[in-house]
Amino acid sequence: MLYLLIILIIVLAYVLTRLTLLKKEIKRATWQLLALNQNKTAKKIDIVYQDHDFEELAKEINKQIDLTKQAEAVRRSTENELKQTISHISHDIRTPMTSIFGYVQLLESDDISPELKKEYIETVKNSAGRLRILLEDFFELSIIEQADYPLKLEMVRLNAVIVEALFGFYEEFNKKNIDPEIHIPDIDIMMMVDPSAVKRVIENLVVNAIRYSTGHVIIKFEKLDETAQLRISNTVDNLSENDVNQMFDRFYKADQTRSGDGTGLGLPIAKSLMGKMNGSIHAEFDGKQLTMICEWKI
Repeated sequence: MLYLLIILIIVLAYVLTRLTLLKKEIKRATWQLLALNQNKTAKKIDIVYQDHDFEELAKEINKQIDLTKQAEAVRRSTENELKQTISHISHDIRTPMTSIFGYVQLLESDDISPELKKEYIETVKNSAGRLRILLEDFFELSIIEQADYPLKLEMVRLNAVIVEALFGFYEEFNKKNIDPEIHIPDIDIMMMVDPSAVKRVIENLVVNAIRYSTGHVIIKFEKLDETAQLRISNTVDNLSENDVNQMFDRFYKADQTRSGDGTGLGLPIAKSLMGKMNGSIHAEFDGKQLTMICEWKI
């Protein structure tokens, strides 16, 4: 009987000691979380008393802390991107708007000649056109980047879709005195894509190539082991590796003057559309040759 009583006392002492230590550890963890929530520390919680269940709890709490930090980082990044976007679009809207208002005021004068009046009207039209393109591109990008943006994927001859898209640039190449070097295979390369999205991607890339080319454009489409790859290359001046790394950012313009005809949204639109089709797009720069590379997984 005495033996059982001793055992019971020992067990009770063990349980009480364990409960006391666990309670102390819970208070310690609570203080750590309180300090974290009050931004007094960024340190994750740690435990002194070794208990498997409490260790698992601390592990899951620390995972949640990591997720919270990641979400906060994403939120800050999104806020900064939104601020930059607002700043860029405000700047790009202000430029043609200032031009429009300025020339409208000049047109109100009775002293201008018919020739000048015609010239001013043409300038107003051009500025209004730039403004319309900017707003349309920005609206298109905002729609494409939505998670539920609809794509009509279908099995198509991708080489035929590319050829069809390129046909529309015959006059544009002629105007710039560019004789593009085009390599498109005759054999059918079947891919599950959205034909209209593919054409939009190609249009944006070709427009970019024509606008900034110094005279030579190469377009090559081929089927590789695991991908179908479209390469659009053009020679350029005054381009750096930093420009290449940022050219898919919204509103980015390599000349940094923000005075060109482009909106800085064509490449981001192309990248977003490629991503929606489980494809990818990136740029390579070698010497004075810039190459845009689109890839679709076979």
